[in-house]
Amino acid sequence: MNGLTWFDTQVVQVRDLTPTVREFTLQFPQAVTAAAGAHINVQVIVGNLPETRSYSIVDSHTNGQVIIAVKAVDVSRGGSQYMWSLKSGTRLRASEPVSLFEPSWTAPEVLLLAGGIGVTPLVSHARALVQRQRPVHMTYLVRNTQEQAYADTLRTLLGDALDIHVADTHPAPDLNALIGALPPDGQLAMCGPIGLMEAVRSIWAQQGRPSANLRYETFGASGHHPTQTFTVHVPRLGIDVSVGTGQTMLDALNAAGVTTLSNCRRGECGLCSVDIIAADGAIDHRDVFYSPAQQAEQHKMCTCVSRIAGGSVTIEPAWRGDPDWGRPEVLQRKTS
Repeated sequence: MNGLTWFDTQVVQVRDLTPTVREFTLQFPQAVTAAAGAHINVQVIVGNLPETRSYSIVDSHTNGQVIIAVKAVDVSRGGSQYMWSLKSGTRLRASEPVSLFEPSWTAPEVLLLAGGIGVTPLVSHARALVQRQRPVHMTYLVRNTQEQAYADTLRTLLGDALDIHVADTHPAPDLNALIGALPPDGQLAMCGPIGLMEAVRSIWAQQGRPSANLRYETFGASGHHPTQTFTVHVPRLGIDVSVGTGQTMLDALNAAGVTTLSNCRRGECGLCSVDIIAADGAIDHRDVFYSPAQQAEQHKMCTCVSRIAGGSVTIEPAWRGDPDWGRPEVLQRKTS
């Protein structure tokens, strides 16, 4: 599976952190090295079929235990529902840690910005930066006082360097001022809803800061519109594909025999992108691959996370050289 080493792990502890966030401690058969911000891939069962989901590592120990946290999502592809069904003693197939989101160890100051469940990879960032005695400040945005996962852990680590903003009782922080307070070569690491991250990316660019100093982790389930069923028209193949609320456009296309390249499935790499010919519903861009300006052009969309807010979209998929590749009857002929 993608060249990673996979292990048979066991769930050894389950505890609820908030009404919607559940923590799982997984016992690996051996110690695994997890850098700050790393994640693991786990095999979940959705619709009786195996699928892969990625979860940030909150903490790991030399005895082979790895801690992750999963938010329950009412409208999802089924991964969180499967994870929430697990009990202590359940076996779970999981990959070695994957490191794609390490903080800078040399930046004069690091700002950690978390929104909701986006706090999970930033707990390990905070712990590692404090251990290395690096200047760090964290702003943590939560919906209400009940949803402050890992707040006590972060208070212990950061003390006065932690600001928690509760949406129910506090105004939203001034992101422009927050970013402006960083030194010119300071770094910001963030994880949270797509709207928050788009706002930060826009301000970061407006302030003329180096793009390399803005690092982020994504949770592709969030969007600007409620998740709805929509239809994808593929005129070159003469087919229409319905995308349900519990599946991605990428999965629906592949299930219909339309082969689309993909890799990250998190809206980060852009490999699954398709050309938009027309749309009669609002395009809900949930990726971070395209800039806000590129998304506004409505020319392309990432099928692994982005959707249409009802209605339909007409697309031209990416091709693998053969102009007939992707046509269902041709696929059957090629593989028979």
